[in-house]
Amino acid sequence: MTTGRLDAFDPPSPTGRRAEVLGRLADLLLAVRPGERAVVAVDGVDGAGKTVLARELALLLATRREVHRAGVDGFHRPRDQRYARGRTAESFYRDSYDLTALREHLVDPFRAGRPFRPAVHDVGTDAAVDVEAGPAGPEGLLLLDGIFLHRPGPADLWDASVFVDVPFEVSVPRGNARFGPLDAERSDPGSSVNARYVGGQRLYLAEADPATRATWVLDNADLAAPVLTRRGARGGGTPTATG
Repeated sequence: MTTGRLDAFDPPSPTGRRAEVLGRLADLLLAVRPGERAVVAVDGVDGAGKTVLARELALLLATRREVHRAGVDGFHRPRDQRYARGRTAESFYRDSYDLTALREHLVDPFRAGRPFRPAVHDVGTDAAVDVEAGPAGPEGLLLLDGIFLHRPGPADLWDASVFVDVPFEVSVPRGNARFGPLDAERSDPGSSVNARYVGGQRLYLAEADPATRATWVLDNADLAAPVLTRRGARGGGTPTATG
């Protein structure tokens, strides 16, 4: 069996309750469009743990199905476009990502079995990147992690999706801890330093209601003991806790 190229910075294998719950989720992902290429979105607010989760799932699946990974952060718009309407919550939500490029360079060619581009822009250097991967095999699975993935438009691109559910009181300090020591202001979802990002994500949650659109919801507030809820395809059916 062929496996996709995984990250150089993969997390350690989950243990205990986390291993049990993620094992169940991996089994569910394995059953998404069996025998065909499939795309699964891993959505959630900043600091929810989306990227780590996608890496964990890729490792759990790698011996059972060809797996590829990408992040929506590789499809940022250039800085001048992102801030053309100011540094507001609205512009963060509406203007951060080039969804046309995401479809044309990643999702469509992946599904067609053509070489695809897992990123087109480096947000750190604000420069275009030209990297190519694939083509995916006939049963390839693409895990795409990022924010705003259930907004109108891109939500139609996924065969299935996971919403990683974490309250802002947990996600904001968790996310900001990646960038250095925390203080009270950076830990507070209501502070001015977090207003653009938290505000944009609140707009998204109100408009898209991703927890009801997702195929599965993973409560990831307690990293050691996440809880998986199966919503049914495209949010239908009765929620059932499975972890």
